[in-house]
Amino acid sequence: MFSGNSIIMLGLIAADPSPLDRPTAPPPQAVSPPQFDPYGPNDPFVVRRSPPSGHTGRSSVSPITVQEDGHFVPVEDRWRIAMPEWDRYDKGHPRLDDYPFDFGRLFDPYRQNVLKGDYPILGQHTFLELTATSFNLLEPRLLPTATTPFESTRNAGQFEFFGKPNQFLNLHTLSVSVDLFHGNAAFKPVDWRVKITPTFNSNNLATSELAVVSPDVQQGVHRERTFSSLEEWFVEKKIADLSPDYDFVSVRLGSQPFVSDFRGFLFNDINRGVRIFGSTEANRNQFNIAYFDQLEKDTNSFLNTMRGRGQRILIANLYRQDFVWPGLTAQASFHYNHDDPSFKFDKNHFLVRPDPVGQFRPHGLDVYYLGLGTDGHINRFNITSQLYYAFGRDSNNPIAGQGQDISAWMAALELSYDRDYSRFRTSYFFSSGDSNPNNATATGFDTILDGPNVAGTQFSYWQRQNIPLLGVNLKQRLSLVPDLRSSKIQGQSNFVNPGLHLFNLGFDVDLTPKIKLVNNANLLWFDKTASLETLLFQGAIDRWIGADLSAGIEYRPLLNNNIVMAFGMATLLPGKGFKDIYDRFNEDAQILIAGFAQMTLQY
Repeated sequence: MFSGNSIIMLGLIAADPSPLDRPTAPPPQAVSPPQFDPYGPNDPFVVRRSPPSGHTGRSSVSPITVQEDGHFVPVEDRWRIAMPEWDRYDKGHPRLDDYPFDFGRLFDPYRQNVLKGDYPILGQHTFLELTATSFNLLEPRLLPTATTPFESTRNAGQFEFFGKPNQFLNLHTLSVSVDLFHGNAAFKPVDWRVKITPTFNSNNLATSELAVVSPDVQQGVHRERTFSSLEEWFVEKKIADLSPDYDFVSVRLGSQPFVSDFRGFLFNDINRGVRIFGSTEANRNQFNIAYFDQLEKDTNSFLNTMRGRGQRILIANLYRQDFVWPGLTAQASFHYNHDDPSFKFDKNHFLVRPDPVGQFRPHGLDVYYLGLGTDGHINRFNITSQLYYAFGRDSNNPIAGQGQDISAWMAALELSYDRDYSRFRTSYFFSSGDSNPNNATATGFDTILDGPNVAGTQFSYWQRQNIPLLGVNLKQRLSLVPDLRSSKIQGQSNFVNPGLHLFNLGFDVDLTPKIKLVNNANLLWFDKTASLETLLFQGAIDRWIGADLSAGIEYRPLLNNNIVMAFGMATLLPGKGFKDIYDRFNEDAQILIAGFAQMTLQY
């Protein structure tokens, strides 16, 4: 039986005529072929060619395909295909409006340019990238400065051990980098690369006391130096492709930049070496194995010379992205630092190896570092952490006066939170100190060649300035660790030192898209003071160093890195421990202030 609805549906289906009963379409009319093809080989169609966007330079691709008809126009240089003219806003292309496909000029680094690797310079896979960088620095500062009462003093009748702290540094560095590479690096690692970076530096230092620019007081209070160097020079070759996801293994040989952890706590340098690096699991894992045979550095410019210094460094690390949490990268690392015994006076005639304290006897170092670190974010909180354990042997530490077994720690943690245009930060840094320089174990942590980016970096007084102390530095320039060694770039690591506790609060504000305000406050303590008391023949030095307050501005007028300006002011408010070291006979150690203005111009 069928319901009424079913009968109606059957009726509808029956009423629909069969497709076979429908009339067929009339056959198409035959069209005779044209007698003459206007786009045929005898009269090919020519496309009016517009210049491509950017500054492309001349193409080096020689045509090997001939146009055979007007339907297909061969264009063999795929990088120099022109875009059609397009008045995006129907305004006639006014100069101040942002239009796509603008034509570039030879010296315009903002738009596409053949000289910065946007177009191939040879064939379709070989690119050239030229980078010219000018760095200028003006830095007035107050540093604790010892007088020279046994030779001569700048001011007659001066009897204080610490004299006038005024200093002024002017530095200019110009470098030109030539980078020739093969392969489209926007999508995959390069197949090969050759890079050189000649660098020129001039620097001037003016002080208010003698024996600062040179131990010879006859050299006065002013020093001017120039130095040139081939800072980077290396070749790179991809050894193998490991997967369809562009995983690879490459090798790089020559003087090259390398930072061994996320923030440069242990090794941050450009130096001579060989490095094998690559990735696996679609770039989720990255690895490095690097061996550096260190070149001696110039004293005043910090640039490399062409002379070896007898220091060899082995580094291996592994990075793992999305470790536990998406967006968090973990790192495990191993470092080995071998530093030969040597005797070295720097360019200013100061003794830098061995340290001019205690026993002036050359000594060697064999130090191993095991490290763990993280960098990234967990939800909306940014996190960076680093832990190092150092162990090994110093054949004869100058302060301890004997060989030392090394066992020392370093730890750092930074947390930050972004809200609107502000970032709120807090961080903690710890390096262990030596509690007994007279035993055979050194527990003060020291780095290889650090350049940390934490707790204020260039804006912080404590981190930016070197603080002199009786032939060595309490701490080095652009470093955090109070290591009591002669020089960061030419001296040897010293594991008999007071160590540090640093607590930081800071916030950054993007006032405009071009202007960033950076503010930091650091509280500083020595971990142990026994090494200071031994060095200074002084008892009961307090651990409280003081407070480091700083503020600065970063300004990018073009919203890119072609012009970057930075200005900063910082002060160190001495605590009791700092005063115990640097107090004068008749007054306390004064508040230390430093400022700087620097500008980086880059093409």
